Amino acid sequence: MHRSKWVLLALSCLLVIIAGCGKANNANTSAANGNAATGGQTKELRDVKFVLDWSPNTNHTGLYVAQAKGFYEEEGLKLDILLPGSGGADAMVASGEVPFGISYQESVTQGRTQGVPLVSIAAVIQHNTSGFAAPVDRSIKAPKDFEGKTYGGWGSPVEEAVMKSIMDIDGGDVNKVKIINMGEADFFTAVKRDIDFAWIFYAWTGIEAELRGEPLDMLYVKDYSDKLDYYTPVISTNEKQIKDDPELIKAFLRATSKGYQYAIQHPEEAADILLNAVPDLDKDLVIASQKWLSPKYQDDAARWGEQKQSVWQNYSDWMYEKKLIEKPLDADAAFTNDFLPENK
Repeated sequence: MHRSKWVLLALSCLLVIIAGCGKANNANTSAANGNAATGGQTKELRDVKFVLDWSPNTNHTGLYVAQAKGFYEEEGLKLDILLPGSGGADAMVASGEVPFGISYQESVTQGRTQGVPLVSIAAVIQHNTSGFAAPVDRSIKAPKDFEGKTYGGWGSPVEEAVMKSIMDIDGGDVNKVKIINMGEADFFTAVKRDIDFAWIFYAWTGIEAELRGEPLDMLYVKDYSDKLDYYTPVISTNEKQIKDDPELIKAFLRATSKGYQYAIQHPEEAADILLNAVPDLDKDLVIASQKWLSPKYQDDAARWGEQKQSVWQNYSDWMYEKKLIEKPLDADAAFTNDFLPENK
């Protein structure tokens, strides 16, 4: 459920990949609009690829619901959901290898300031559900309590910058935290072996901890600064896709929005659909996670997927202040609500 450990490496490779590819797949730019069935005649469905950021989980449920319920077929589309390749989802989307994928505001921001043409077209979750988590026996109740503890991460400069930001607010010193790369170990293995806390999405790892009977102290980063209440994850496309085939994006988001709306209204049924599509997932975890996460997809937004300019501006300003990006972001170009369906 956490972001890829190779985000920075993938971003560094994107410009090379884009230069090599330079064009969208012909299948992504061919005309194939309209419903799957009209007037008794069946039209050929248009194949559309979507790449996940990680293994399937409840961040992705709306996609699987829309696929199972035929919402994509109603738009004349046949969705193929892919796992990311070695270069990562952002590279695949930015290069035009696939038209859509899961990304994060953080990586879209980093990418765009390096000339990578990613654009966020929908927020999967309206508010940041991530934060620093520790078993309760580590007595981490506030950011200052990170002092003297060991943090396990994936090696991104963003981690220490966020930690420093919230520790500064609480009067703590980030230099008193031991930071290590936890590698491929999962959270539960790592906290038993060599770390005290890590950055998690509560909807997955936090819910799993509840089911295991291993209570956590959870410090949500958004609770310490409005600038850290950013969109994670998002659905992204690339600038060429927007220019060449905006109607495909509209059709894709009409179906996807229906999938997430269904998951909001029917979390248990949506969980069953995800489990049917990915039977290797833990049933109890998926159901409990879906119940926790479904209300948070849209939350206080006017419609699912909607993004605010202020959220993009605030977070990119924070990244620039912390020297995580080399120049300010043109926030208006980094996202768009133009392709989301209007509320009915």
